[in-house]
Amino acid sequence: MVMTVLEAIVPLDRLSEVTGVFNEGIKILPPEIISTYLVQDIKNPALFRLNTVWKNMEALEKMRSSGEKPKGIQMFEAVGAKPSLSVFQVVSHNRN
Repeated sequence: MVMTVLEAIVPLDRLSEVTGVFNEGIKILPPEIISTYLVQDIKNPALFRLNTVWKNMEALEKMRSSGEKPKGIQMFEAVGAKPSLSVFQVVSHNRN
């Protein structure tokens, strides 16, 4: 598994839009995504991260090579933010 992390600072005047945009955007996920969640920094409420776990690197690369702008980037742009991307290999995982 791999995890992508999109991180962005949302303009303060757009914070009220974030939850609605992301809830709508993640209603239907492609089968290559295991899970996704949006988190907000407690100390800096303008800082958000969209963490998405993919089945494998091939699934992520397939989406990235599609030529379409990734949905996570579109969602951040819809609330006036410019996200940065990090990709991590999941080395240990436990489901409760």
